[in-house]
Amino acid sequence: MNDAGLKRTDAWAEVGRARKHESAELHVRGQATYTDDIAELAGTLHAALGLSARAHARIKAIDLEKVAASRGVVAVLTARDIPGLNDCGPIVHDDPILADGLVQYVGQPIFIVVADSHDNARRAARLAVVDYDDLPAILTPQEARAAASYVLPPMRLARGDAAQAFARAPHTVRGELYVGGQEQFYLEGQIAYAIPGEDRGMHVYCSTQHPSEMQHVVAHALGLHSHHVTVECRRMGGGFGGKESQSALWAAAAGIAAVRTGRPVKLRADRDDDMLVTGKRHCFHYEYEVGYDIEGRILAAKVDMVTRAGYSADLSGPVATRAVCHFDNAYYLSDVEILAACGKTNTQSNTAFRGFGGPQGAIAIEYVIDEIARNLGRDALDIRRLNFYGTQDRNVTPFGQQIVDNVIHELVAELETDSDYRARRAAIADYNGSSPVLKKGLALTPLKFGIAFNVTHLNQAGALVHVYVDGSVLVNHGGTEMGQGINTKVMQVVAHELGVELVRVRATATNTSKVANTSATAASTGADLNGKAAQDAARKIRARLADFAAVQYGGQSSEVRFAAGTVFVAGMTLPFEELVAKAYLARVQLWSDGFYATPGLHWDPKTMTGRPFYYFAYGAAVSEVVVDTLTGEWKLLRVDALYDAGRSLNPAIDIGQVEGAFIQGMGWLTTEELWWNPAGKLMTHAPSTYKIPAISDCPEDFRVRLFDNANVEDSIHRSKAVGEPPLLLPFSVFFAIRDAISSVGEHKVNPPLNAPATSEEILEAIAFVEARAS
Repeated sequence: MNDAGLKRTDAWAEVGRARKHESAELHVRGQATYTDDIAELAGTLHAALGLSARAHARIKAIDLEKVAASRGVVAVLTARDIPGLNDCGPIVHDDPILADGLVQYVGQPIFIVVADSHDNARRAARLAVVDYDDLPAILTPQEARAAASYVLPPMRLARGDAAQAFARAPHTVRGELYVGGQEQFYLEGQIAYAIPGEDRGMHVYCSTQHPSEMQHVVAHALGLHSHHVTVECRRMGGGFGGKESQSALWAAAAGIAAVRTGRPVKLRADRDDDMLVTGKRHCFHYEYEVGYDIEGRILAAKVDMVTRAGYSADLSGPVATRAVCHFDNAYYLSDVEILAACGKTNTQSNTAFRGFGGPQGAIAIEYVIDEIARNLGRDALDIRRLNFYGTQDRNVTPFGQQIVDNVIHELVAELETDSDYRARRAAIADYNGSSPVLKKGLALTPLKFGIAFNVTHLNQAGALVHVYVDGSVLVNHGGTEMGQGINTKVMQVVAHELGVELVRVRATATNTSKVANTSATAASTGADLNGKAAQDAARKIRARLADFAAVQYGGQSSEVRFAAGTVFVAGMTLPFEELVAKAYLARVQLWSDGFYATPGLHWDPKTMTGRPFYYFAYGAAVSEVVVDTLTGEWKLLRVDALYDAGRSLNPAIDIGQVEGAFIQGMGWLTTEELWWNPAGKLMTHAPSTYKIPAISDCPEDFRVRLFDNANVEDSIHRSKAVGEPPLLLPFSVFFAIRDAISSVGEHKVNPPLNAPATSEEILEAIAFVEARAS
């Protein structure tokens, strides 16, 4: 190849291209290895957990004799058998691995059964006889508020003078809203496989989003240092936040059992046990008051949010903080007071879930704007647009961060046009006027979502890149693959940086002995952080190769170019692998580490001010539904979604993430109801009773596009995160349902619709509207 060949590679790139998921073929063939697929070593034992049957009680006595005598049982372990610290709390140490004298929810682990098979361990765990002394139980966030029962001190964020602004506001809307929680329902359940090693070493294979946290928890539980414990995760069958902190219990229990028996131990949760034991998305209860003018512009806002945190703090503090920081969504609030409390309840300790409190914060202001529009007889889109953040003014959030990348006006205008929003609104009005039973609804909702961990020090990542003598490339980084495509994107970044085809690059399992002190793959930062770290490592190798090439062939190292598997130097070309082989013989280092820390972030948790987010992602969606007013059943007819992924690293993966987040968020807001009986037992603990969306629930007309917009910040190739923000897009489904219900009363009554908007909830709202309208 000569200079003409160089010109032909000018447009060459491995980023910004639609590429298949790196494990796609393995998934289709059933050959992708998950934790439970790892070949078991000889002598492997299996564990199961014995669970509490009471929501809140002291354990007066426990008889484990039948458990120990059951078929195949090797050991029965309680809190006193834990060699080190009996705790798996990620922040506050209030979360015991095994209950010790006090149980605080139905499903809390009390003991570990270790047996020769999975079935024998589970059967034995049911044979325990526990004598309880019941205590009063708090089950709902409203009860927690009334009892001032909190896992953490309540938080408050205020700007301006809300009291005076309310006094000046000509109109006020007040009300309450309840938004339920959500089970992560990952396809692969919680699992850990602990293998004892030499010199007190322990290797734990674990389905987790946070290997370093698992390393810390296991080490503490075993009374060891972190260097004794290696945690490895090649891939998860879904995580959605449920394997960020909650996988710690399973990893620790497997490690304890392995130490006590001296044999490998696998702990794999049955789906029912998984759902009974683990925390979910936090449900929220809101009391709101908003003042507005005759045009619908918000002048004052106050919201008091309380969550169902569960029995321990877990990640409830950061979740509530993100909810507070997303109450504004895409709207400027000049005078505002936001209160949030984490209610302590005798239920599972709730945790991270895709969006991490952001969706719960944002839906409240959307509910209010929907009410304002109906009160004024206006289209809700017009009220939303009136309250959008500005670009030159009205562009500072309640927590003090200036918005410098606002594209919500252009994005919504584009979606409004492309979706034929106005024409469809008129057509739906005509349809509803002649349809007494079936009513259609339409809604357009926007989103603005901050990207970064609120805890500043977590915004860091490391990576290792190896170039082998044959020109193949291996990358290892601190992120974890849960189906979202982080490995594919990181591989694309490395391939692009080295100028080689993607097929030359391979990613290996996340392993705490390779990249240490990693942050969780969460907060939509996985590709941002680890992509930058891998880019840094690859760039160092490329620079060494360029220096070597310039010495060997002449010219300046800055003029050496790598593209399409070819090296261009001093008017010459040679294959990448040829240069690599020669560099090896010249003793050039062909591997490197890389590191990245997100710049410019700061946050004061006491004042709740700072710059917690590196940038914001934007999006909007239009949803059209039809509701049967006699049964409460509904169907999603069409969705138009436009999402700001910046300069997408991989449009195919990003569009898939938007589609998946939309359906998952729709399930949260419509069908996925968590229900505890009066005794505090979660009754929706299996697919038979907990209804995630099915194929039939997806819209036949599903139009998803990416908005053309480069990130103003120096993110990885100017891309934007796509993991969590799209989960806010299905707000449009919820408000389209509310719009359809509202049409029963000719849009003169605000339907009191809570989420999830189940058929029962819809019928109650219809009855309310009909009664008020008459």
